[in-house]
Parts: sequence; structure tokens; C-alpha cells
Amino acid sequence: MTSAGGRGGRLRAWLLSDPTRPAQPQGPYPRETGRRHHAWWKVMCLTGVDYFSTLGYQPGIAALAAGALSPVATLVLVLVTLFGALPVYRRVARDSPHGEGSIAMLVRLLSFWPGKLLVLVLLGFAATDFIITITLSAADATAHLDQNPFWPAALQGHRVAVTLALVALLGAVFLRGFGEAIGIAVVLVGTYLTLNAVVLVDALWLVASEPGLVSGWSGALTARHGDPLLAVGLALLVFPKLALGLSGFETGVAVMPHIRGGHDDTEQRPTGRIRGARRLLTTAAVTMSVFLVASSVATTVLIPADAFRAGGAANGRALAYLAHAHLGPVFGTVYDLSTIAVLAFAGASAMAGLLNLVPRYLPRYGMAPAWARAVRPLVLVFTAVAALITVLFSASVDAQGGAYATGVLVLITSAAVAVTLAARRDRQRGRAVAFGVITVVFVYTTGANVAQRPDGVKIATCFIAGIIGVSLLSRLFRAFELRVGTVDLDPTARRFVTERADRLRLVAHEPERGDAEEYRAKLAQVVRDNDLPSDADLVLVEVTVTDPSDFETELRVTGTLRHGRYPVLRTASSSVPNALAALLLHVRDLTRRRPHLYVDWSEGNPAGNFLRYLAFGQGEIASVVQEILRQQEPDRSRRPHVHTG
Repeated sequence: MTSAGGRGGRLRAWLLSDPTRPAQPQGPYPRETGRRHHAWWKVMCLTGVDYFSTLGYQPGIAALAAGALSPVATLVLVLVTLFGALPVYRRVARDSPHGEGSIAMLVRLLSFWPGKLLVLVLLGFAATDFIITITLSAADATAHLDQNPFWPAALQGHRVAVTLALVALLGAVFLRGFGEAIGIAVVLVGTYLTLNAVVLVDALWLVASEPGLVSGWSGALTARHGDPLLAVGLALLVFPKLALGLSGFETGVAVMPHIRGGHDDTEQRPTGRIRGARRLLTTAAVTMSVFLVASSVATTVLIPADAFRAGGAANGRALAYLAHAHLGPVFGTVYDLSTIAVLAFAGASAMAGLLNLVPRYLPRYGMAPAWARAVRPLVLVFTAVAALITVLFSASVDAQGGAYATGVLVLITSAAVAVTLAARRDRQRGRAVAFGVITVVFVYTTGANVAQRPDGVKIATCFIAGIIGVSLLSRLFRAFELRVGTVDLDPTARRFVTERADRLRLVAHEPERGDAEEYRAKLAQVVRDNDLPSDADLVLVEVTVTDPSDFETELRVTGTLRHGRYPVLRTASSSVPNALAALLLHVRDLTRRRPHLYVDWSEGNPAGNFLRYLAFGQGEIASVVQEILRQQEPDRSRRPHVHTG
């Protein structure tokens, strides 16, 4: 009989195994070893299940938000797409070709805790974008099912339950493994765009063959808004509500690691991958722009305004309405099936984006448990959050549109700011000015969207608060974790250690003046306080704190003979206690002896000292070193000695 512990161990091993990518070395830009690579146009279909799937609901949302102005507002959106978002993300693809996106570009501009806080805030908006992509797409797939004449009557009206089933199905696919995602995406996107082209060509032919339809629309537009210039001005005010049509750019750069590069690509400069990503972004943007303009004209002219409202036959499914009305129920059902498949699969690129972003930042910053590096636990977390959002929004497409647009616009605005600053740094004045203008446009668009639909910011704030809360708790619970990956001693440092292997005594020292008298006094104090015979075996250790907000670090130790007599080991780390503990364990393994460490007891309030350790990497040194060693080496007979005084 299999024990519960055995079953639990196998379940844990299955959860922590990674079904989609091999183990990778840590660091800001992990090498993508063993990942399958594909032609750029195939990867475009992976991001396209998110980007192109917005055709399922974007025309209806545009008509509901802008009314007769929908084609004009959509044209403004297309101009912003082609001359704003596209140039920005082509630059992002160049500067962050490993899938980090605009977040990494901004993080490079800030260090210490402000940089980490910026990451958490942007991850909150990214989570809003990607999670709502999953829930909104699944909800719209349910809307298409509900309106289809062949859908069983017993299942109609149960949109929350059906949407939850679709979200769970997506999560199950990722738990099973996602190796064939790109092949599936190619088939789905190719079929979906072909069917949309058929629907739109038929609809536009009908519009062209009946001039009265266009004159009726233009008459209604003139009667309601009067002067054409006024109509354009109103379209500029309305178009932020159409920002869902910009949703594919961040996922476009997130899937860059899947693109096949050139033979001369290097990890530092994968030129072929960058070239492929730029083709992906340009082709997707141009294709989507054509479909957006055509769909806004067709749906606005051919569908009665009442049909777009909540409960109407075209609400959330304008093109499906045209497919059924003009091409018959059989073709309409085929179109519905294709749309449902794409929408249900649209969350795949969003889930892939989350699985790419979160492990790159939070575990490395100590702001998530170590298991957050694995795919399956994250899939379970993201699926649970998506299910909660589905229930809270009652699987409504309209209700989630504001939150979705907010996440999309904040990420694009942050990308615009990042490329503007990058152009200034590279002294490209003309590009910096152009990107600055684009940034202003997106700042306006984001601000207008927030003012019109503040619920998006509320949802994003909940995500941000949740991420910050989890991050702080994780950092607290992982406070005594050994964070050093490798320890490397230079030849001098190695000689200092090996020459004294049988009696090595390390002394933690924080230099002030750095003169000979300071070193002499420090060694004399250690000899006096610990009743040592002499200072002959003492080696000073000096740790410089670099960025205390970093969690993982590598230790490079250099040896030097100060003032011709005092041996000193020098290193830099984000945390003094972690560096000392890692050095002690490394020296023990190198010499097969238990070294001694002498460290001054931290005076003052212990709670305050511990907070100093958490925030600034120093403070409660002696007790923290001892606790790290205790957790890392349970066997007391092998644990290095720590002396305080």
C-alpha cells in the first residue's frame, strides 16, 4: 500500500517539475537552453490568439462606447497603433530581447527598493492585463455559445458556470504541458482570420451595394454631432474606451524567446530574434488595423444600435451577429466555433506571459516562495485568481472591459516612457522627442480611460496590493535563507584560507578610516575579548553592501594584505550576514575544517536591528549568521563556529 507521505512526495515532485522549459541558470537574463524555437510568423499566431481574438468583442464594445462615431474613433485607434504603440514596442524588442518586456527597461533606471517597488506595481498592472485577458476571453466565448441556435437550452443562461469550465480547461492544458501550443495557435488563428475575412468582405460588399446604408449612417452622425471637425474631436475623446485593440503588444514581446534566431545570434545580442520579433509586431499590427477598421464600419452601419446593449443579440459578438444574419446559421455556427476556440485559447498567451514574467522577478527578489519558479504551482494560482475574477464580474464582458483597458494602457505607457528615456540615454535626440510625443498621447489615453472607467484602477490596485503583500510576507519568511549561489575565492584569498586551514579564524570587520591603527586595534580587541594567544591566525573579512533589495547574489572574494601585515578578505553582497554565512560554509567545504567567525554583538533594540537587516542588509549580524548556518547545516558537528563579543 502506498503511504500518504509517498503520494504527497510524488505530488510535490510533479508540481515542482516543469513541463514546458528546462532548468535555467539564475540571473536577470537566463539562457534559454533547450527551448523549441519557431519561425516568427508561427509565434505571431501564439500572441495572435490574444490580439486577434479581440475581434470577437472589440467591434461591439466600440459601437457601445462610441455609437455612430465608432469608425472614426477606431481610425484614431489604428493611427495610435501604427504610429505610437508599434514604434515603441519595436524598440522594446531591441532592448529586451529575452522576453522581459518594458518592465526590465524601467527597472534598469532604478536601483534599491524603489526599483523593486516599481517592478511590483508594474507586475500588478501586468497581472490585471493578463488575468483579465483570460477571464474576459472566456466570458466572450460563453456569450457566443449562449447566442448560438444549436447550443442546448439547458446550458443557456449559465454563463458563470460555463466560463469557469473554460478557465479550468485552460489551466488543465498548462498543467498537462504546453509543448504544442504554437502549432495549435497557427491552425486556430489561420482559420479565425479567414472566417472573419469572409464575414467582413460580405458585409462591406453589402454596404457598398446599398448606398442608402452609408448615407443613413453619415446622416445620423451629422445630426448628432454636426460639424465634422467636432465629430473628430469627440472621437479623440472617445477612443480611449477602445484601447482593448492595443492588447497584443506586451504579449508580443513576452513570447520573443520562442522566435528562431539567426546562426550568428549571441545571448547578449540575438539579432535574428530581434529582427523576427519586429516582423511579428509589424505584421500583427497592420493585420489587426485592417480588420479593426473594416469591422467598425460593417458593424456600425449594418447592426441596429439597440442590439449592442446589454442583453442584445450583438452584445459582445458583433461579427458573429453579421455571420448569422447574412451568411446563415450553418456558416454562423462554424464562425461561432472558430471564435469560441480562439477566445478560449486566447488566455494561453496571457498565461504564457504571466509564467514568463513572474519567475523572472519575484522569486529572484525573494518576494515569492522558491516554488514560484515552477510552472504548475503558478498555473494553479493564476487559474484560481481567474476563477475568482469570473465570479466577481459574473462573467460579463462589458464589466471587465475597463480593467482590461487599464492594464493594457499602463503597460504601453510604461513602455513609451522606457523607450523615451533609452533614446535620451543613447543621445538620439530626434527619437527621444518622437517617443516623448507618443508618451504624452498614451498618458492622455490612460488618464482618460481611468477617469471614464475607474473600476480598472480599482481592480489593478487590488492586484498590486496582493502582490506587495505576498512579496513582503515572502521576504520575511525567507529572511534566513542562504541566498548566495556561488562563492569564488581569488588566488590570494584562497592562500589566506588554506595556509591557516587547521586554525582559521575569521573576523567580521566594518572599516571606517582604513589606517593601520584601526586594523591593529580591531585584532587586539578580538584577541582580548576571546582570550586568544595571538592574532597570527586571524583574517579580517570586509563585506560591502551593494543593493540590499536584491535577494540572490554571487560572492566574489578577493584577498589583500593591508599595510603589509593584515590579511583581509573583501567581498560585496546584498546582505552582510548572508555573505558571512556563505563564506564560512564554503571555507569549511574547501578545507574540511570548521572555521571560526568572530563578530561584534549588535547593540540596540533587537527588533530594530532585525528590520535594518531586512531593509538594508546589515544590523542583526551575529544571530542572523547563526540562524542561517543552523538552517543550512542541521548537523552541529559540521556547523562553523560563531563567536560574539
